[in-house]
Amino acid sequence: MHAGVDAIAWMQQLAGRLDDLHARDEIETALDDVEYLVEALDPELQPAAYQLIDALNRKLAQHAR
Repeated sequence: MHAGVDAIAWMQQLAGRLDDLHARDEIETALDDVEYLVEALDPELQPAAYQLIDALNRKLAQHAR
């Protein structure tokens, strides 16, 4: 994620392409970005970010199998 990006739009875009993330490094990078972003979000937006974090963690766990 780059500075100046609309956080909500970025999270929606990432959520829409979860199925396209296959490589472990892609998943980890996305997870790192969301974890960084969640700290800067307004509290009412944090639940959506945590849902995305959960989805990425599940995808990462499946990748490890």
